[in-house]
Amino acid sequence: MNRLHTPFTYKGLQLRNRIVMPPMCQYSVDTKDGKPGDWHYVHYASRAVGGAGLVIVEMTDVEPDGRITDYDLGLWSDDHIAPFARIVSAVQAHGAKIGIQIAHAGRKAEDAEVPVAPSAIPVGPGSKTPRPLTTEETRAMAHKFRDAARRAVAAGVDTIELHGAHGYLIHQFHSPALNRREDEYGQDLSLFGVQVIRAVKEVMPPDMPLLLRISAVEYIDGGYDLEHSLAIARKYKEAGVDIFHVSSGGEGPAGKRKPGNYPGYQVPFARAYKEALDVPVIAVGMLDQPALADSVVASGDADLVGVGRGMLSDPYWAVHAIRAAAGKEAAPVPKAYARGF
Repeated sequence: MNRLHTPFTYKGLQLRNRIVMPPMCQYSVDTKDGKPGDWHYVHYASRAVGGAGLVIVEMTDVEPDGRITDYDLGLWSDDHIAPFARIVSAVQAHGAKIGIQIAHAGRKAEDAEVPVAPSAIPVGPGSKTPRPLTTEETRAMAHKFRDAARRAVAAGVDTIELHGAHGYLIHQFHSPALNRREDEYGQDLSLFGVQVIRAVKEVMPPDMPLLLRISAVEYIDGGYDLEHSLAIARKYKEAGVDIFHVSSGGEGPAGKRKPGNYPGYQVPFARAYKEALDVPVIAVGMLDQPALADSVVASGDADLVGVGRGMLSDPYWAVHAIRAAAGKEAAPVPKAYARGF
């Protein structure tokens, strides 16, 4: 077991190892203003101390009603830049690189009085019925993503990820089951995502890679399959996506097809993306056993592995995994912690 600790470089992003802390909502914004606080500072900085190669800040939204809840992060104002910059600097100071996942929850915005979406389709029984965005509102939404990306760059991030998975707004537009529009955004299901990607790339440095998280398949009855998502992803790649973060589901309650519930169940999706699109990919999904995570990289299934719940339970998961495999020299710890290791 000796691949997790190897470095990874793409464009201007240089990672010390192949371990990614994927974005995971903390629901911990005390003031409801979208600004990260001390919880977020400690949470992200500790995973950098703990050895992660790349830390991706949780879903951060482009407008207040784009949040899942009022306790989520946002980047809709320049007032957000400084609190994020504090976190960015701390993560980088401890040897990790940091990205931020920019998103809009769409119909899954639980605390919005009236959520917006491509079409008036609620998530499930008892959920709010969203208001369909007008054509002009949809075009303008891409500019909100661009403005959020500009603020992320100003805060000093090393990369940006767009959330096109798990039933949030970009996903909703490219899903045939959730997008029943008759305008240009219904005729071309990739159009909204493409416009967001191009808008975001306008404000990103040329050597900064753009990541996009995508659901490879849907689990609702009538949901799309792998071939559909790959067709959409090809257009996203052409528009400027550099690395795909491959997950699945999240669009609504599962139907007859259920998501897996075993380690590595989403890895075949990551490999399919890597082979079909010839791009680097991040694999996710119950990869918190170090030997399994290492095998995903060693076998070429993915270039990077996202370890979410494992890092929630152990901030030093990366250090422990690498030291067990490749020795203490491969994952040094801060001098203040040396006795503990």
